[in-house]
Formats: sequence, structure tokens, C-alpha cells
Amino acid sequence: MDGLNNNYRRVCRITIVKKSIILSEIDKQKLAKYAEAEKPYESCAILVGDESDENWTVNKVFLTENISKSKVTFTISPDKEFEVDQISKEINMEIVCIFHSHPESEARPSETDKKFMRVNPFPWIIYSGITGEMNCFVLENENVKQIPITES
Repeated sequence: MDGLNNNYRRVCRITIVKKSIILSEIDKQKLAKYAEAEKPYESCAILVGDESDENWTVNKVFLTENISKSKVTFTISPDKEFEVDQISKEINMEIVCIFHSHPESEARPSETDKKFMRVNPFPWIIYSGITGEMNCFVLENENVKQIPITES
């Protein structure tokens, strides 16, 4: 299935089915540690795994460089996105989630995040560098909806 159809499928599932993200405690700690190490800039990662009707299960975390070197936004290089997508296909998985941190704010999507959630219709996990909280969100019919993160 090509990327466009894959994104369409994800958008349809997100808007129809209530799901959760399954993420191991080890991966949560890895993401939080990476976010703290990347301060004062936002950190980012691509999470790969499997999707079912009930949830997205994260099996592998790819820590990525924020090429923007920004405190309030992040950019993953297109080359890195392509590389992760290719690796995930080779191991019969798919990209299931985008992660990034907010070093100086809450773990809630900003207006910029909402804009990019439309373009990248995956669940988004956001880590707060202030509180250490980690939350996951999807964009559903132009509304941000928080979904649970469940430990595997």
C-alpha cells in the first residue's frame, strides 16, 4: 500500500475507533531520558510497531535529531523519515507514533503541533520537560483527543 493510502487508512481508523498506545516502561524511560538530554531544544523520535483495531503497539524506538535546533518546534529530516519507514517495512512493521518533547511547557499539543498532526495522522506522544508527564494525542475531526498510554 502506498504512503497516501496508508495515511488515509490511519486517518479513518483514528476517527472511527478509540485506541490506546502500548509502550513499554523501558521505552518510556528511554524517551524521557533523551528529551532531558536534548534540552533546551525539543527532542523527537519515530515509534515503530504494529496496529490493531484496539491499539498501536510500539516495538522499536528510533531517536531522531531535531534538525531545527529549536526550543519550540521540531523537524525530522526527510532522509531519516524515509530510512525509518524502509526499516519498518523490512521488519514487517509500520510507523505507529511520533514523539517529541516540550522542554519548557506542558505535554499538550501546541497550535503548530495541531497543524502538523493533520499532515502526519499518527498518534503523537508529547513529553513535558517541566512536569515529566508524557501524554498521547490524536487529531479527530479537527479536535485534539487524548488517548491512553498503556504499559506493555
